[in-house]
Amino acid sequence: MALSDGAKERLSLVIELVKTVFHYGYIPAVVYLGFKQGAEPGMPEIALSNLLW
Repeated sequence: MALSDGAKERLSLVIELVKTVFHYGYIPAVVYLGFKQGAEPGMPEIALSNLLW
């Protein structure tokens, strides 16, 4: 099944958007999930200052 030129262009735009979102959103998502889960028992509490230190 062949795609039309317009469909190919839209598909490439969507792929570029997904790549950009993944590129800039991966690390913040990992940090957010780590803060949301919290520290393991026996470990110091997670704080923003600990992230920067």
